Amino acid sequence: MGHPVGAHVPVAGGLVRRGIANAIEFEVEALQVFIGSPRGWAPPRLDRAVADDFREQCAARGWPVYVHAAYLLNLASPVAETVQRSVENLRVAMASAERIGAAGVVVHAGSSIDGDRPAALKRLAPAFRAVLDDAPSSVRLLVEPTAGGANSMASTLVSAGEYLQAVGIAEVGLCLDTCHMHAAGEDLADRDAFEASLAALSAAAGPGRVGLVHFNDSKDPRDSRRDRHEALGEGLLGDDGLRAVAASPALAGIPLIVETATQARDVAHAKRLVREAASGTS
Repeated sequence: MGHPVGAHVPVAGGLVRRGIANAIEFEVEALQVFIGSPRGWAPPRLDRAVADDFREQCAARGWPVYVHAAYLLNLASPVAETVQRSVENLRVAMASAERIGAAGVVVHAGSSIDGDRPAALKRLAPAFRAVLDDAPSSVRLLVEPTAGGANSMASTLVSAGEYLQAVGIAEVGLCLDTCHMHAAGEDLADRDAFEASLAALSAAAGPGRVGLVHFNDSKDPRDSRRDRHEALGEGLLGDDGLRAVAASPALAGIPLIVETATQARDVAHAKRLVREAASGTS
């Protein structure tokens, strides 16, 4: 089963006026957007007419839509105020995502801040329950493991499994990022090792937990702990690693979202890798 391929679509200038136009220009089959400031605490606000128009246009084109939450959110923080503000922001993001017809909201796994990961893991379950209390059932919350720096709560597939076990809510899924996995030390080009890691994740957290893949190359070597995206095929992850992800039976059919500065070029490149993976060519 192939992957819908898309991009994170800039919406500055209007969710419909610019977002839809950019998506058409990039020739996407799926898309991700910010619906609020990615670097601030203000919860996303949507004009209902704009939300309805965006939802209808995406549905008419058959585009799955995903929302990326703000970067500041940290449900693992030892600071109670930070957790509460993160919960409140995510609750609004989930409701807004439903209004635009989004299938999921992506939130970073966060940081323990103080290095006490066991204590931070214990904070996750109540925080996630608060986010999902009365949340729309049509929108899936997807946790994105990060590149492994700054007391990251989840970066490798093993740590992502531990994270989901701590959350303890089967409906919560994962958004894997190829650049982040590479930076955290996963050898994506070693297909047997990668499939074994995905199988271990499934055994630890249950099947079907991956709901989205951010499909990015990396400027840095494996195990660098650095999150710097590169145009597809131009980085140190390269086509072999990206193609292995596209070919993984465990990830079949999951949308691939490019998050680079060269969206149109990289959407086309990703589509080629998907075709090659499906045909067994390289």
